[in-house]
Amino acid sequence: MREDADVETSSDAYARRFAGAIGTWFLEVQARATLELLRPWPGGRVLDFGGGHGQLTGALVEAGFAVTVYASDERCQTRVREWTGTGRACFVSGDLLAAPLPDRAFDVVLAYRLLPHVRTWRELIGELARLARHAIVVDYPAARSVNALSGALFGLKKRVEKDTRPFTVFQGSEIQEAFAARGFVGSGRHPQFVFPMALHRAMGSVTLTRALEAGASAVGLRRAFGSPVLLRVERRD
Repeated sequence: MREDADVETSSDAYARRFAGAIGTWFLEVQARATLELLRPWPGGRVLDFGGGHGQLTGALVEAGFAVTVYASDERCQTRVREWTGTGRACFVSGDLLAAPLPDRAFDVVLAYRLLPHVRTWRELIGELARLARHAIVVDYPAARSVNALSGALFGLKKRVEKDTRPFTVFQGSEIQEAFAARGFVGSGRHPQFVFPMALHRAMGSVTLTRALEAGASAVGLRRAFGSPVLLRVERRD
């Protein structure tokens, strides 16, 4: 079966999970961390793989990167048309495991909201590695976090987010080993939140959310147990 997990994350329904002040803050944290991880390649060519969610497009364009959004279906262009329709970014669609793009065509390849939802995540990593000249940045829910209880807490998450779906939780070592097999080594890591995003949404207070996360970060909990993790890997050669 063809991988098409990005169709859901490119939908308006998915975008509503990041509506309001708390959702905006989530995306600001993600964008700041991403731009920091991309600092070594200013103005580079970036492929936002499965990026029809549009969570990074504006920030990347404004930072001066040459952005291409790649998706499994033309429908995934809806939320990024603001940029692709005006020529500030490009859009290409095709098979997620066999993109119609040349080897090493992009300085950096990003893949957010994707690895936990595909069936063949190792094969997906292989395709990301084929397309990246220098580096890849992915996000994943870490097992060494409250995600260890994801099965038990799924009912609560479903009640808060309504249309949530099961996802794969990863050990950091298995992600890095999969990239190492493709010639990439870890060079940057940014855990984002200590407390579950669903809990922050349920509380409904961005002030409380900021305070809880700042306190947890100050005592080292985010570095040790934060999730989702943004991981940067770089090509060995």
